[in-house]
Amino acid sequence: MTVQEAKDFLVEQATQQASLDGVSLSDLEKRMMYFTESADATEDPLKLNDEFEAQYDTAEYEVKVSRLLHHAFLRVKKENPETARRWNEAVKVFNKGNHYILVLLDQKLSGERPPYDNLKLLGTALLLILVVGSLIALAEYYNFHIITGPTGPTTHKTSAAWVSRLFVAAMAAVYIYSLVQPWILKHLRRK
Repeated sequence: MTVQEAKDFLVEQATQQASLDGVSLSDLEKRMMYFTESADATEDPLKLNDEFEAQYDTAEYEVKVSRLLHHAFLRVKKENPETARRWNEAVKVFNKGNHYILVLLDQKLSGERPPYDNLKLLGTALLLILVVGSLIALAEYYNFHIITGPTGPTTHKTSAAWVSRLFVAAMAAVYIYSLVQPWILKHLRRK
């Protein structure tokens, strides 16, 4: 794949994603994705840059196009493995030179949650439920109650045994979760 073919491919993917997301992408914004100061520039880089900066805010443009490219990659990866392979091949072509599109591809998107962040939140919630449930079950098993006054339960137990068991159970649960979570995330990313 040549540099021109790689850029054509990614610009086309970004254009398709803009259409799907309902985002406008002007001809000048597309031309800016081809920007490079190397010998394979498709047009005069200084002239293109001046024209672009007169009409657009660079920071806003980078966020907009980066978001489109990230969404396009997720879509392509899900829909067609061959197109995803071409995407990766195109990115490798850019790594051999100095191309503005690399900046757009590498931009971190603020405000977007990382992939599978909800899975982490669910795992943490389940762990918390497990710990609290274990605490309640242990308290009932050992008949441990808080003294509530003259009419409430007055059973006194030493808390050292059940607290240490609860601590060991919580540590085991955290350890198992830390082992299982990366494995689950790895399998989900393959799909």
